[in-house]
Amino acid sequence: MPVFFRRPISIVLFVLAAFALVALASGARAQVSPFTQALAQDAARDDAVAGFYKDRGYTEFWTGADAADRRAALFSVLAQASDQGLPVGRYDPEALMQAFRAAQTEGDRGRLEVAMSLALLDYARDVQTGILVPAKIDPTIVRDIAVRDRRGNLDAFATSDPLIFLHKLPPQAPEYAMLAKAKIGLETAVAAGGWGATIAAQKLEPGQDGPAVIALRDRMIAMGYLSASATATYDEALRRAVESFQTAHGLDADGVAGAGTLAEINIGPQARLQSVIVALERMRWINFDLGKRHIWVNQTDFTAKIVDDGKVTFSTRSVIGRQDFDRRTPEFSDLMEYMVVNPTWSVPRSITVKEYLPLMQRNPNAAGHLKLIDRSGRVVSRASVNFGAYTAKNFPYAMRQPPSDGNALGLVKFMFPNKWNIYLHDTPSKSLFANEIRAFSHGCVRLADPFDFAYALLGPQSADPKAEFQSHLRTKSESVIRLAEPVPVHLVYFTAFPTARGEMTYRRDIYGRDAAIFAALKAAGVVVADVQG
Repeated sequence: MPVFFRRPISIVLFVLAAFALVALASGARAQVSPFTQALAQDAARDDAVAGFYKDRGYTEFWTGADAADRRAALFSVLAQASDQGLPVGRYDPEALMQAFRAAQTEGDRGRLEVAMSLALLDYARDVQTGILVPAKIDPTIVRDIAVRDRRGNLDAFATSDPLIFLHKLPPQAPEYAMLAKAKIGLETAVAAGGWGATIAAQKLEPGQDGPAVIALRDRMIAMGYLSASATATYDEALRRAVESFQTAHGLDADGVAGAGTLAEINIGPQARLQSVIVALERMRWINFDLGKRHIWVNQTDFTAKIVDDGKVTFSTRSVIGRQDFDRRTPEFSDLMEYMVVNPTWSVPRSITVKEYLPLMQRNPNAAGHLKLIDRSGRVVSRASVNFGAYTAKNFPYAMRQPPSDGNALGLVKFMFPNKWNIYLHDTPSKSLFANEIRAFSHGCVRLADPFDFAYALLGPQSADPKAEFQSHLRTKSESVIRLAEPVPVHLVYFTAFPTARGEMTYRRDIYGRDAAIFAALKAAGVVVADVQG
């Protein structure tokens, strides 16, 4: 039998006492049946299960002759739970079926009732909102998980077609089904021995031939980027295959297999499988309505997108937080409410005391583009301040940068107020967008095309969004444009994600979050195919 989470059993006394009172009141001499006693005692492990059976008068739910459809439906989804990267051992359908076959007493039946209900609830919790609590794995994953009510799940299952109910528990987003399909395909590749020999070369390019080119060709064929071919030359077909691979993996798509591209090509299906399993868990964390129109910022992809009715209608490159732990962009969802044109940059306290105070202690005029502000909001002359007299703890001034073309926030910022002070914004540092890996900020998300992003956001509420935005910009003074309808914004982190056509794309685990999540999933009982190549 599976091991379940146990709760205090004080409710058992309440249940048994209730039966005794009923018997006394009616003058009956009947005793509590072994089935009811075993059911009540085991149900006390879980408040939702205890309440469910109490309200139905401790009648059978799983073990009766009329419960065959319920049993079959639950066993069918539990048997296939591994297809979604779930820990099948937590529900242990084989042990439950064996318990059914071995049951001989009414007490056995009562205990089976509870075991089946707990298996249903554990499966529902895992498949609806995830196995893990993300903040316990990485404190920069500050996502709120909307865990469903356990008793509500039991009641809904009892009044629904069992198979339909169970099939509606996982995320219904098409990407979830695509990821599950990709998982099965990768497991097949692992079982078959992988994608072939890795490529021993530093760089391969069109026109070359030899063993390394043949290995590249064979690996492209195995991964599905190239049709079967016997050529030993880096020809045009192979160049296009490499280019397609590069696009799918967030690399500069030039068709040349340089060191970075070859490193990604040499990653085997088992590692990609791990990314897909983590992506399935991440999809369960966001198993809610993302919004008919929403903003999708995939940190590993370094992009920010506007999605309307499931289709990307705008996309721009982004820069995210540096890889230093305290500079990483967090993961969460919120509502974008307004944009600030010609913003003032109020320097965060941490940046003021960690970065600028040491500079001003060496040179009081350092970072001269920033104004020193006292507690009354007045600008203070640097000549009047002895910076050497202060530490990070007692420095009494704030720093601020007025609106300008050189402002650190650029000329517009997009606000979804949150306690982490994270937002999307323009930047004067345009050259950073030319980098393949764009992790340079203090945590906020910088946009390559902020004006076009603003126009797209204002489109539904303005007859001429460009003119409206530019009229605010020309004032050179800070002003706010509110969104008539706040837009959900989702800061996510997927290293594996399907395109609309179901083709898998992969990205680097730049913050190491996926590695930590995968380790936690494995510790929770998720079984993964062994490394084969």
